Amino acid sequence: MKKSGIIITSLVLLLGIAGIVTCGVVGIIEDEKSRPQEVVSEVLPAPELAGGLRGEMGIDKNINENTIDRYLGRDDVVYRDMRMLVDVANYEAIGGDSYLSGYVKGFEVVPYPLLVNVEGLPEAVGKTYTGLTLFTQVDGKYTPNYAESVEILEYLFPKDKTIFLMCGGGGYAGMTKQMLVSLGWDAERIYNVGGYWYYDGENNVKVKDGDEFRYWEVPYHDIRFELLHKL
Repeated sequence: MKKSGIIITSLVLLLGIAGIVTCGVVGIIEDEKSRPQEVVSEVLPAPELAGGLRGEMGIDKNINENTIDRYLGRDDVVYRDMRMLVDVANYEAIGGDSYLSGYVKGFEVVPYPLLVNVEGLPEAVGKTYTGLTLFTQVDGKYTPNYAESVEILEYLFPKDKTIFLMCGGGGYAGMTKQMLVSLGWDAERIYNVGGYWYYDGENNVKVKDGDEFRYWEVPYHDIRFELLHKL
């Protein structure tokens, strides 16, 4: 991760151009949204855990990396990838990627480590981002750090929609579902669809090729903590 300092500096300059300047919470969150290409009305199967380790991570049996293409482009679903653009944790140690090298078309990136302090990563991975977060979690209890924390969470994860969560391997997605359910979201409307590292479908959007990055193309939500009111 020696390159991360240079890369993150570049990202700050690039992403700063893309901020939304409307009022209220939307003005606090910088984002670029991709729009679904078609509306699909197929009834979704109820959330059901996969078997084995994948199930322990909370990954769904029916809607996952192998089937997600079938469920893209729905207007009743919001699609969220929970990775950071560059994660300081060493995911290469477990065969992953610390860089967001690509994403599934239709998903928008909301970095989980900006939502709440991260716990429970594999020892080989080490620690991830430890900066400011919307919430602090202690023993399964999530406490807002800012007056706007809950409102921002409801904007990013609307309760009147079904929510598809993805990340690199399924861990951040599972943690996000656990957080949302603990804060009052309906577990039956949230799916952990697994990890981008295992996706081999037709909607793969590459943003990293070797040492070349096109992160300005990523539909990315950045939280402007300096505009929030600390509790």
